[in-house]
Amino acid sequence: MRSAIALFFLFSTFLSVVLSESDYYKILGVDRNADEKEIKRAYRELSKKFHPDKNPGDEEAQNKYMDITNAYDVLMDSEKRSVYDRYGEDGIKGGAGNGGGQGRGGGGGFRHGGGDPFSSFFGFNQGPPRAQDVSSEIQVDLADFFNGKDIDFNISLRDNCDKCKGTGSSDGLKHPCDSCGGRGRVIQRFNMGNGMIQKIETTCPKCQGSGQVIKNKCKTCRGEGAYDQIKNFNLHVNPGTPRNHIEKFHGKGPTQPGIIAGDLNIILKESPNSNLGYRRSGNNLYRTEVLSLKEALFGDWERKIRFFDEYNPTITIKRNKFQSVSDGEIEVIKGKGMPILNGNDEYGNLYIEYVVIFPVANKKLLQSLHDEL
Repeated sequence: MRSAIALFFLFSTFLSVVLSESDYYKILGVDRNADEKEIKRAYRELSKKFHPDKNPGDEEAQNKYMDITNAYDVLMDSEKRSVYDRYGEDGIKGGAGNGGGQGRGGGGGFRHGGGDPFSSFFGFNQGPPRAQDVSSEIQVDLADFFNGKDIDFNISLRDNCDKCKGTGSSDGLKHPCDSCGGRGRVIQRFNMGNGMIQKIETTCPKCQGSGQVIKNKCKTCRGEGAYDQIKNFNLHVNPGTPRNHIEKFHGKGPTQPGIIAGDLNIILKESPNSNLGYRRSGNNLYRTEVLSLKEALFGDWERKIRFFDEYNPTITIKRNKFQSVSDGEIEVIKGKGMPILNGNDEYGNLYIEYVVIFPVANKKLLQSLHDEL
């Protein structure tokens, strides 16, 4: 019971600390979804109002002006703003999310693996940031969706440099940044007039907040520790796999030093070519067959049409003598559709629609058909 009460007071204390932090959006009087234009407009108006030159000797106005400038500095920097939105003012001062800065210059966006100020306070591990997943499309013929196929493909992905083992340094060494003294932060001073100097702490532009610099950059990755590389993959298309199926390669997406690899998603699109005249809908196949008027009226014909099945590559359709077919008639051939994915040798159906061509302009043919009737 005592431990529960102690935990409650500890939580309450932490909550009061969080709530007492400066609200940069409130300081500028803008919404949390405000864009750069709105932030700039608010800053111009407030900085004019509380500028020390317009309020000489007014300590409260000067403090207000420093808060406005600090809020503007954070919210106009997309990286700082992202950290502030997740961790608050303490995250900015403590350098939370600096790992994300390693994503500069490299293969796409990166996101943090989760967590919040409460989990950090109570000792939960937030984990390193994680790269975003990437998606790519592969065209697959309808015949390959029917029979199944192994597909090899290449894709360019950002990955750690093997040459320098992800350090970015040709000799494997990193040195303290001489600009920030290894802190990753620098203090900029602004002369506000009337003998007043304003100090603002910002990310060191030389080391990008890492506190370290590389003197001998790796020539392969140019000091970044990672670069875009051609990666080879293989996937198996099972018979009956639906179009737009997503094949997920867990942890095979882009990465770089200090970043957990994202996933690679391959979307299987149906190629418009090599479909032999068939159309797919779910587990069923559809096609159109054209008949002459004579064939439709009197029958006595047989056709072998190509099919996807590697063991039975043709399908026979026919009509006996005087067995007529009407325009728009649909024939259903059971078990000649697509394989049912993970089914036990089960298939959908094939639907054949017959279209009859009427030779309106051929009077001689029409007369002969009339005579036969």
